[in-house]
Amino acid sequence: MRKFNRIIAVGLFAAALTVGSVADACTNFLFTKGATKDGSTMITYAADSHTLYGELYYRKAAEYPAGTMFQVVDWDSGTKLIQIPQVARTYSVVGNMNEHQLAIGETTYGGREELAKEIEGGIDYGSYIYLTLQRAKNAREAIQVLAGFMKDYPYHSEGESFSICDPNEVWILELIGKRPGTVKEDLAKKLKYKYTDGAVWVARRIPDGYVSGHANQARITQFPQEDKKFKKAKGKGLHKTISSAHLDYLFEPEVECVYSSEVITYARACGWYDGTDADFSFADTYAPLTFSGLRGCDARVYAMFNRVASGMQRYEKYAMGDAKAERMPLWIQPDHKIDVHEAMNLMRDHYEGTSMDMSKDLGGGPFNCPYRWRPMGFEVDGHTYIHERATSTQQTGFSFVAQCRSWLPAKVGGILWFGVDDTYSTVYCPMYCGITEIPVCFRQGNGDMLTYSETAAFWLFNRVTNFVYSRYSDMIKDLQKVQNKLEETYISDVQKFDQRAKQSEGEALTRQLNDFSNRAAERMMKEWTNLDHYLLVKYMDGNVKKEKNGKFERTATGQAVFPMQPKYRDEWLRMIVKDHGNIIREK
Repeated sequence: MRKFNRIIAVGLFAAALTVGSVADACTNFLFTKGATKDGSTMITYAADSHTLYGELYYRKAAEYPAGTMFQVVDWDSGTKLIQIPQVARTYSVVGNMNEHQLAIGETTYGGREELAKEIEGGIDYGSYIYLTLQRAKNAREAIQVLAGFMKDYPYHSEGESFSICDPNEVWILELIGKRPGTVKEDLAKKLKYKYTDGAVWVARRIPDGYVSGHANQARITQFPQEDKKFKKAKGKGLHKTISSAHLDYLFEPEVECVYSSEVITYARACGWYDGTDADFSFADTYAPLTFSGLRGCDARVYAMFNRVASGMQRYEKYAMGDAKAERMPLWIQPDHKIDVHEAMNLMRDHYEGTSMDMSKDLGGGPFNCPYRWRPMGFEVDGHTYIHERATSTQQTGFSFVAQCRSWLPAKVGGILWFGVDDTYSTVYCPMYCGITEIPVCFRQGNGDMLTYSETAAFWLFNRVTNFVYSRYSDMIKDLQKVQNKLEETYISDVQKFDQRAKQSEGEALTRQLNDFSNRAAERMMKEWTNLDHYLLVKYMDGNVKKEKNGKFERTATGQAVFPMQPKYRDEWLRMIVKDHGNIIREK
């Protein structure tokens, strides 16, 4: 999701954000089969934007006559771009997962200032995702489809990182669009370079047993390239790396890296790189590191790495903005196998356990709220400062954990664990990829960013969460009890339902999937409505009602017992005294 974009790309983080620029951003984590407890693959995605409404998109499978054209519409702005030929048959898509368990997530990194601007027409990054999900069955087909788009059409958006997973493999693909006027004629002539494809890109398969992540900063640096042995090895599945000139060999299982045949020559023709091919780094060339790219972006990946593997503290200086510190790797091997609930919880992070912990400083207010309202940068007495940008943030539209399971039929094996609003306080509700009906609470058109709806999950969760922010350290504990109970129940229910559903097929299976996902959503809405009411009663007016045996206490005459009135934390009281003590001190 956009737009920790060109502002970050040119390193003007604090100063630019101080003057009110938009600062949307997203987070993706990637988990391979060998890194998970049950052998599933998973990717996570938080779509963070101050203007994105959280709802679950659905695209029905369809067939089209020859000559049908598809109107590409920019996902962010709703602007019509270009028309492209429609394929004969499309697959059904629930959110960011299709009926074959192919899932795609993204984060926008902007990239070089010369390339960060949008171009007229072309295909935008959101359409890349949803068109590809309608046209591809697995990760390698997805790369093939994306490569075709980049070859045939201009790329409309900024630099982008994609997470792509199917039941067997997980890939990261990074791309950035070419822009007219960037190529230097003298260099192009010397290199015999001709401006062709609409974007340059690199895709790498995450090694089995490893985890990766990206968060609005390009992550692929050096990558393996074809060598002279390829001509002899091609077609025999012996070479692990191919360029876009050899996509015919993409489906050889040994292939682990694919890249645009122009990814280096374009950089050379623009005058951005003059080193050896072997030393070429995609990220350093197309999205050079800045303080903001580290502190506001890669730091979120560091936070996840730090929670799943030992020894990650060696990268904390890097995450905190020191570009000269040891660089964090693209992927790591976790200390333990990760299950789906842990993947959900890894999306819940405010840098706890690091120097950047957002609950520790006075910015958290009297009740340690780990959120900071925008703008993220500010200036005091001539010095600029930043608020941290963590994985969990208030402006999330929707998020998910896409889980793909190879041992089950496709429509049963794929689950989009879907939630709306802040990842820390959402509930991940199981939406099977084979459903054909979206629950009312997630359905498109049920409210929008300016239209409240009593039946929309987005508004219910925002109402609860925004109240929780007011007395965070106390209220979040009550929220987490309900959250954990629901998610643990869902996980158990899914395991039981899988055994029944895998015996069904056709319309009977579709009905079962629709019914299960709909009942899960209805239960979530009921439980969260009850939580909303409970929190209001318990914490009204800054008081905390007393409870006993799961009920609010009453006096012998039936009145409410006088509530608790916990004081502000000591650090906050000291700040009040420092600021105003001479006025309020007792004489």
